[in-house]
Amino acid sequence: MSESPFVITLRVGPLETNCYIAYDPETLKAVVIDPAGDPEVIISAIRKHDLALVAIVVTHGHADHIGANEAVRSEFGCPIMVHELDAPYLVDPNLHLGALMGEYGPISPPADKLLYDGDTIDLGNLKLTVIHTPGHTPGGISLLCGDILFAGDTLFAGGVGRSDFPGGSHETLIHSIHEKLLVLPDSTTVYPGHGPDTTIGAERRSNPWL
Repeated sequence: MSESPFVITLRVGPLETNCYIAYDPETLKAVVIDPAGDPEVIISAIRKHDLALVAIVVTHGHADHIGANEAVRSEFGCPIMVHELDAPYLVDPNLHLGALMGEYGPISPPADKLLYDGDTIDLGNLKLTVIHTPGHTPGGISLLCGDILFAGDTLFAGGVGRSDFPGGSHETLIHSIHEKLLVLPDSTTVYPGHGPDTTIGAERRSNPWL
């Protein structure tokens, strides 16, 4: 049995957000994490690998992470999942900041399933565990599967998420990283919402914000 998913990385949308397709290589059950835009690219990747999409999982509700929610859900009929505290962001341009981004309009349906800290999402033989990591937004989450962490806009290679948007808190963000993420093994691969991947060990040693 596999312990970690296979990961397809797509940089999509006007801000080149990292959209991840994580799947169990044995059953081909998959989730798409942060379908930020360019739905035809995301749909094509899922079709190309003959994956069975079980969920759209949103790490947080900002416009540059949810731009293709509606198109992907319409294509595959799978639920949109987001933390309870970020559910309002999906449908409110003043919260998801679409009002500040000319490329975005009413871009996501409401959530189909609310997530909470410690929830798990079945992915064939694997499970993704929800880790509530607020600070960038109140309902920001990271997702852990084996030795892979999808960190959204909480932790980047050499950086951390912004906290000057509505609902953000720098103190809360840093607390989330120290208490929820830096406790993971140094070898854990971190896939962030923007930029290159990194590891927990690398960020522990050299991230200037930490």
